Amino acid sequence: PLPWPGLHTWRRAPPSDLRSWGPNGPCAPNTDKAGPPEAAAGVGHGSSLAEMGALVLSTADPLAKAHLTHAAFSRWAAGGLPVGLARAPDHPARPEKPLAVTQKEVPTHKAMGVPLNAYMLHNLAHVELNAIDLAWDTVVRFSPLRDTLGDGFFADFARVADDESRHFRWYSQRLAELGFRYGDMPVHNLLWRECAKSASDVSARMAVIPLVQEARGLDAGPRLVQKLIGFADHRSADIVAKVAEEELAHVSVGLYWFLKVCEMMGRVPGAAFRG
Repeated sequence: PLPWPGLHTWRRAPPSDLRSWGPNGPCAPNTDKAGPPEAAAGVGHGSSLAEMGALVLSTADPLAKAHLTHAAFSRWAAGGLPVGLARAPDHPARPEKPLAVTQKEVPTHKAMGVPLNAYMLHNLAHVELNAIDLAWDTVVRFSPLRDTLGDGFFADFARVADDESRHFRWYSQRLAELGFRYGDMPVHNLLWRECAKSASDVSARMAVIPLVQEARGLDAGPRLVQKLIGFADHRSADIVAKVAEEELAHVSVGLYWFLKVCEMMGRVPGAAFRG
């Protein structure tokens, strides 16, 4: 059964080019479609979805990563790529900044002397960048299981990656409007450590990432929106609200495939989730 009525519509939608945030919400960018040089060089490479995913994971520049993600998913959606097979790196490539610290070492916005809204948006951009890599790692790492899982599994998580890349673009744009950019503030890598724990078990990956991490983000959405409204930043609040609305599909995809994989493996979902 489909956990969410909108999942079928989400799966059938064409790739969204509304990757900028205009005066009235999402809109198509009016800049050069080639993207950053690092992305432009890689768009034509990769003979399969898994190879394109591995290329994204090995790309350090965040905006290039987002651009390559959209190019890869667009090629897949057009029917130009098989799932294929590739090897996932142990860790995704990252730029020199932001500085990665432990969760306890992440300073508050007051300690850094930055506005609360910019601080929140930087944190959210970091979450989205990790989410791009987590979705592609799922595609690439489990590509050897394609015959068992079927193409639909990989189509869903490539689409998740594309959504996350769009969200990262929105947050990056808004940060720039506020005079900041991704990399200006320290971050932690707790999300990726959780990903690494599920590297050998697809059911654990479904439980940890979409059903725990994404669901937490979904729950936090309204609270973050209200904080931004309280800060009188309605434009940022609108972006966060739209992202939270779209994340519902990702939790639903995770639930769908968690139940499906448990069925394939003869596992009881409740026991598998607690495990």
